[in-house]
Amino acid sequence: MTRSSAQSVIQFALLWASCGLAAIAADVPQNLPDPDGKPADQSKPVKVYIMLGQSNMLGFGRVGPKETKGSLEFMVKEKGKYQHLVDEAGQWTTRPDVRYVHVMDQRGVDYKNMEKFGDVRNEWLTPNKSFGPELGFGHVMGVVHEEPVLLLKACIGNRSLGWDLLPPGSEQFESEGKIYAGYKDVANFWVKGAEPKPVQWYAGRQYDADTAHAKAVLKNLDKYYPGYKGQGYEVAGFVWWQGHKDQNAALAGRYELNLVNLIKSLRKDFNAPQAKFVLATGCGNPGRESFGLQIAEAQLAVDGDKGRYPEFKGNVKAVDTRDLWREADVSPNNQGYHYNHNAETYYETGERLGRAMAELLK
Repeated sequence: MTRSSAQSVIQFALLWASCGLAAIAADVPQNLPDPDGKPADQSKPVKVYIMLGQSNMLGFGRVGPKETKGSLEFMVKEKGKYQHLVDEAGQWTTRPDVRYVHVMDQRGVDYKNMEKFGDVRNEWLTPNKSFGPELGFGHVMGVVHEEPVLLLKACIGNRSLGWDLLPPGSEQFESEGKIYAGYKDVANFWVKGAEPKPVQWYAGRQYDADTAHAKAVLKNLDKYYPGYKGQGYEVAGFVWWQGHKDQNAALAGRYELNLVNLIKSLRKDFNAPQAKFVLATGCGNPGRESFGLQIAEAQLAVDGDKGRYPEFKGNVKAVDTRDLWREADVSPNNQGYHYNHNAETYYETGERLGRAMAELLK
């Protein structure tokens, strides 16, 4: 092997041989090794990571062209970064041991219908058009696991945790003379003492839809994971990247409580009480002031090492990614949010989330 990752591959192999997978989960090489091109051992249960959030989780990292500053091709071919993403011929590598599936609501479908959804992606992990944190996260998980890995993304853009993704059991609350919805309420908020005006939606509808769609995939793994032999699966972890739409006084102030409830609800709904949970700060603007800062602080507060939630010690980790904001002059887009479509931001966020997950898995 001629590239710089060779040393990391050797170090990783020695660690594997001497310590075993569980002992080295946190010791992911600094420079990720090239994929070896081999499929996973299909005699082992599939390790499933369910990825949730809004549009940044959806993915706006630009893949190309290489002439565009901040695109993935630019970072790889002009800046020499992420060399494990290309082979010796300069073509994108593909991981046949990590499957990437993205399912999403179909626009215009009756909001009460949880059964209709579309397959946005159902492919082996490789750069394709645009991407979210799954690319960096998946490459780390491909190093950590010898089992088959499924990255199961169930999300759609423009959704708030305090309304669309509100987890079951969440209660109504009052803020500045208004009552805000609890789970299943059919109005976002209403003046205290007045009657709520129903809308064609309800609090938590997107939570219900996303979890239902993810469960549908898990019931049909032979469709979504080629070579699946009925060996079963384990929901090993959840990945969360969200926050932009909760930027108002009421929802930002409630974000930490809602996030704690979300973690507990997901583990219960997927019968995965031991599943690890990682999240990244994710307002996309990037969360250093006003409500964005309040949300970032709430996201960091749930980290098990912070001590505020002892039950999350060793199983919940929050990653601060605000330093990964890139300005428009080094990015493909001058949008002011969606991280200006900067591929470095999306890839690095995913890899940090992967390393955080690996640390929890050790």
